[in-house]
Amino acid sequence: MSNLNNKKILLIICGGIAAYKSLELIRLLKKDGVSIKTILTKNGAEFVTPLSISSLSQSKVYQDLFSVENEAEMDHISLSRWADLILIAPATANTISKLANGNSDDLASTVALASNKKIFIAPAMNVRMWEHQSTKQNITKLKTYNYELIGPEVGDMACGEYGEGKMSEPKEIISKLKIYFKDLKLKTKLKAVVTAGPTKEYIDPVRYISNKSSGKQGYEIAKSLSKKGFETTLISGPTNLKVNNDVNLIEVETAEEMFQSTLKSLPVDVAIFSAAVCDYKVKETSKIKIKKQDKISLELEKNVDILDCISNHNSLRPKLVVGFAAETNNLESYANKKLSEKNCDWIVANDVSNESIGFDSDFNEVSIFYKNKKIDKLNYKSKSEISDELVEKIIDHLN
Repeated sequence: MSNLNNKKILLIICGGIAAYKSLELIRLLKKDGVSIKTILTKNGAEFVTPLSISSLSQSKVYQDLFSVENEAEMDHISLSRWADLILIAPATANTISKLANGNSDDLASTVALASNKKIFIAPAMNVRMWEHQSTKQNITKLKTYNYELIGPEVGDMACGEYGEGKMSEPKEIISKLKIYFKDLKLKTKLKAVVTAGPTKEYIDPVRYISNKSSGKQGYEIAKSLSKKGFETTLISGPTNLKVNNDVNLIEVETAEEMFQSTLKSLPVDVAIFSAAVCDYKVKETSKIKIKKQDKISLELEKNVDILDCISNHNSLRPKLVVGFAAETNNLESYANKKLSEKNCDWIVANDVSNESIGFDSDFNEVSIFYKNKKIDKLNYKSKSEISDELVEKIIDHLN
């Protein structure tokens, strides 16, 4: 189901040949389940008719600011409050100038100025008008007023010229609106916890068992989640990495410390276990430094399996649990086995025998394994790009 379903959009159609695109825009929005009310400016009515608009939107078209009938049904304040957002498409140079300078001499400009909602504008005008300094200044003003631009595009003009100023295509406009509502959902501050880096399992006060994990991928995932609006906690083993101030960093050393910190961070919506947790620890850690000997025997015992515990938690299991698998062979077989045994939702696996995507590399190449046997491959790219793609998939899943 589209994330536009049941959304309410107030569409303002201004004058210009691009107004014909607004009819297709209405058709596609209705297909996505949007409720639409429309304001048609006086100049807009020179290009499209109220009848064609109301037929597609299945709703009344508002035109005259001083219409007794309109005001009795819904005044300009109520109209602006009704909508989840306002979209002006096409937005002419004249309308942009009005809004930038606070003029309100018609219904469209009055509603926009009275609105407390996000306003998107899709400019459409001749390339020279778009490039004119006054238009540039007006656009800059509108951005400071929290208006959001969609387009314009570069292409052939109806006037025969070529350049920037074409109204964006309806599908592109709808794509931008979907991104807005998707990001808006995250503003409710979904919570995420990420584990990263190695753990240290001490033999004595100066020696320990560990692994080669750098923590780079986990740190990048935490940054990507935070950037997308998640309230993010990063539980990290020992690394030399830095993270954004808006990420809650908890530094630990041992697997047990990581486990306890994870439990204290619950409940969350998403848990991503990218840490390379030591599978074993020394059963009895020496309180003093063990002196050099010809031979030494260490009795090891299994560490707590953090991924398994959280995936099978009765009351605090996150909506999405993502495990990581660093393999040197049989990647697909081992990843699917881990996915099944740990009861997690996804496994992100990579081949660490490949030095270009190994533990300390800034690059990676991973495959995401799902319970439905589907596999998504994220080809060789920087770990930050891998993280951004992974987080987009997480957002799509949550939506």
